[in-house]
Amino acid sequence: MSLTAPRAARNGSLFVTIAAPTLSMFGVIGLWWLATIVFEIDAFLLPSPKDVVEAFLRQPAYLLDQTWVTVTETVEGFLLAIVAGVPIALLIASSELLERMIYPLLVAVQAIPKIAVAPILVVWMGFGSTPKVAMVFLVCFFPVVISTASGMKSTPSELAELLRSLNAGRTQDFLKLRVPYALPQIFVGLKVAISLAVIGSVIAEFVGASAGLGFVIVQSGASADTALAFAAMALLSLVSIVLYYALVLLEKRLLPWAEENR
Repeated sequence: MSLTAPRAARNGSLFVTIAAPTLSMFGVIGLWWLATIVFEIDAFLLPSPKDVVEAFLRQPAYLLDQTWVTVTETVEGFLLAIVAGVPIALLIASSELLERMIYPLLVAVQAIPKIAVAPILVVWMGFGSTPKVAMVFLVCFFPVVISTASGMKSTPSELAELLRSLNAGRTQDFLKLRVPYALPQIFVGLKVAISLAVIGSVIAEFVGASAGLGFVIVQSGASADTALAFAAMALLSLVSIVLYYALVLLEKRLLPWAEENR
């Protein structure tokens, strides 16, 4: 009994993790296909899943190359947001004065529509990958800073007082207490940010780009090749799923204790 119960639990967890989302995805695709047949929707308005697959198979190398461009821009901007956002969040968490000074600026920047910033970034930085990376950075920066600062301030006060009573220094308080307690909250922000990162790269590729899946969508719309645009959007969805679950896997590897507590 002691061996079969954990095995059954693992099998159930595997089903929930893999089979359930796969079935739901196939269900949505099936409904989509059925709708195109029942309502006799023209392919240039809403292509069927078959049309989208055929559009991908017409030029798979081209689409995969454009996918790699978007992935590179997304990851670079996301990592840059972490490198810049985490230190700023630590400053915010360490000083109430800095928090009051920086938070309004962060909210003001976040409130600016990113689609309005994209043309300005092209004017400032040219038509290369730099404005795309900058756009991803702008989209990811706010959730990274907010989640990290919130996590650093979520340390139970009784534990902090316990460390002070043991004459622990600021470094020990930071490394052994505040960072471990903040990591689950930080990963929440990172998972939100990585989802937004793909959106940011596509927004930037809509304006002045010569490569990337966003560029493919714009070109497909101009030529009324809706199936190719849907193929690009399907690849964007796949990229988002892969990046998101890569972070989920990293969180489980680094924070097994947080998963057990949940």
